[in-house]
Amino acid sequence: MSRIDVTGMADLPDFRPLATHGRFAYSPIHRRPDYAWPNGARLAVYLGFNIEHFAFGEGLGARLGPHLGGPDVLNYAWREYGNRVGAWRCLDLFDALRLPAGAIVNTALLDHCPELVEACVARGDELIAHGHTNALHQGDYSEAAERALLVHCAQALERVGGKRPAGWLSPWIAESPLTPDLLAETGYGYTLNWSHDDQPVPMRTRGGTPLWAVPYPQEVNDIPMIVARQMDGKDFAQLIIDHFDEMLEQSRRQPLVMGIALHPYLVGQPYRLRHLRRALAHIAARRDSGEIWFTTPGAIFEHAAAQRPAAQDMVAPRAMACATTPNNGSTTL
Repeated sequence: MSRIDVTGMADLPDFRPLATHGRFAYSPIHRRPDYAWPNGARLAVYLGFNIEHFAFGEGLGARLGPHLGGPDVLNYAWREYGNRVGAWRCLDLFDALRLPAGAIVNTALLDHCPELVEACVARGDELIAHGHTNALHQGDYSEAAERALLVHCAQALERVGGKRPAGWLSPWIAESPLTPDLLAETGYGYTLNWSHDDQPVPMRTRGGTPLWAVPYPQEVNDIPMIVARQMDGKDFAQLIIDHFDEMLEQSRRQPLVMGIALHPYLVGQPYRLRHLRRALAHIAARRDSGEIWFTTPGAIFEHAAAQRPAAQDMVAPRAMACATTPNNGSTTL
């Protein structure tokens, strides 16, 4: 191989290894120890049911139409339909098909419509912390402010649900460089923020306690599909079915996780709910035949953590230091 004379070439590109998060090593899915889900199932399926509350006239939020200044009545009211109507229609559907859900909850709902969160608790759904409101994100919080948010959400959901939540999903999937560390330090066992795999992955944290990443979908998710890509309800339902059928076939080789992310202001609209009913009935039929484990993210985390020796190769570093950059700019190893 010929050598390049770099004399006088001060502006050469940097070919060193790229910056990394240091949270887990690369691990191809076909080179991992095998295991099974309960009852010998190979595919675990869950519903990520996002119930959220937004400030009126300020902050972030998905949009049906443009914000034209002043109080954004159009988009606020569209989202609020999910809490007043859509979520209740979804819960009726879940009841009819006997489907558990992971209820991904803004704690602002406990002030706005506590009945909705209480209905999820009464069904036996898992409560998953989802920040205080999706009108804000935590990506630029100080370490102290982010820790306070995580503690507040855990305590608030414990009061209504009777036990401390094990799982977290950040509003807008926004993280600071320290979010995984702070989650582990405040008692959370898993995060849904990282959608990089089809199996649960243990992540390294600065304190040494692993934080598990349970797969959460960014494709089988009504916000990016329906809002961003303008997909019709019937096409989104077919996407769910096709994704499920393909993953069920793939799971013959490895145990896999399939999440379905839903927001009631979208799929709770009657015409979309009709198509969602068809998709979920298709999956429920495979549950009834014993082919899958229909469960919650927390149960997936607990089962995966019990298989910890089988997951060691996924967290072991390839000469990587677990370096994070805290919000104050210092570096911690």
